Amino acid sequence: MSRSKFQLKTNDNIIAMRVAGLATAAALEAVRKAIRPGISTLELDSLANAAIVALGGRSNFQLVPGYFHTICASINDEVVHGIPSSDRILQPGDIVSIDAGAEINGWNGDAAITVVVPGGETELSNARQHLSDVTENSLWAGIAAFATASRVNDIGTAIEKSIEAAGKFGILEHYVGHGIGRSMHEDPPIFNYRTRDAGPKIKAGLVIAIEPMVTAGSEDTKILEDQWTVSSIDGSDAAHWEHTVARHDNGIWVLTEPDGGAAKLAKFGIKPVALGN
Repeated sequence: MSRSKFQLKTNDNIIAMRVAGLATAAALEAVRKAIRPGISTLELDSLANAAIVALGGRSNFQLVPGYFHTICASINDEVVHGIPSSDRILQPGDIVSIDAGAEINGWNGDAAITVVVPGGETELSNARQHLSDVTENSLWAGIAAFATASRVNDIGTAIEKSIEAAGKFGILEHYVGHGIGRSMHEDPPIFNYRTRDAGPKIKAGLVIAIEPMVTAGSEDTKILEDQWTVSSIDGSDAAHWEHTVARHDNGIWVLTEPDGGAAKLAKFGIKPVALGN
């Protein structure tokens, strides 16, 4: 893929994207705090939207043609793109992935978390928490690789190695990460597994959304009747974690993590570097 396929960001651009990233983080934190048995995914959607608006932003998911919500809420065997609804009530032990994004002053943030709803049967809840942890750990392995990688495929290789080391899981192949900036989805694609092509060179100014999507079974998926929700084909549970990350001349900065990624990257020996004041 040639460099002309994607736009490198200046330091000022990255600083502006941090604002959208923090609004995205605020939306996800509002949802995380509210998740409990009996709450609907539509109620969670409203909380996320309020958090973004309070910080002067708007939901970039609502800018996608045909989509009218602030979050995607995917439950149990749903991997991504689950539509919030007043009829979707969280139950004890459910595993739910929440994806959200904010746009502020024309710049975008995009991130996702996975939460196991409290109160479920212990063995099932533990298995679902393990799946979430494996997925989140692979995200941070990919982010750490981005700090020193020379090619985009180094990120996917690190993600796959992290997941493989944890056991047998399915890594989605048809849904991947992406560049991000003035548009929520830009080039280059960020695969969550090794590819034959090394991918484009990584240079200062590249901002990407890294987002492993992992199942406890098959990596094969189907799209449900709503034409949005992606579900595992074998009914196995799924998890999804995502962050928007910038690489600049002095290092990397996780734009959708309030501490810039410091806590999670410490075990990899990586220290994120913020730009600006």
